[in-house]
Amino acid sequence: MPDLRELYQDTILDHSKRPHNFHEIPEASSKAVGHNPLCGDRVTVYLRLDGGNIADVAFVGQGCAISKASASLMTDAVKGKSLPQARDLFEKFHKMVTGRPGDPVDTQSLGKLAVLSGVCEFPVRVKCASLPWHTLQAALERKQETVSLE
Repeated sequence: MPDLRELYQDTILDHSKRPHNFHEIPEASSKAVGHNPLCGDRVTVYLRLDGGNIADVAFVGQGCAISKASASLMTDAVKGKSLPQARDLFEKFHKMVTGRPGDPVDTQSLGKLAVLSGVCEFPVRVKCASLPWHTLQAALERKQETVSLE
């Protein structure tokens, strides 16, 4: 198990230091802002929708390694997905990070997102991992108010 934890930590650190899809989308169909006042994480998620699919997704912001890695992994996971598929992925991800340590993880459908399964062991970090996802939901719903997990 220590080797698996090390792999998870390496993946999280890599996505934090070199996040994927870290840029604005100038002609975004929708965008939303999220803020976690407790720790200062702030993220803006940009979407370019094509019909019922996410043609492009990106983010900018600052935050802890967990928040930035979660946003990076999220953008990789939802790009090209239909809106129902993205919402389903949100539900599975949220269940994983808010579950109990040792709960089974649906690695088949979560793929690389499963590296964040250990977040459930650290309740104060759940909001860090969840903020990009809640912000994605707000962008999908075209909500204008800032997402706050407080």
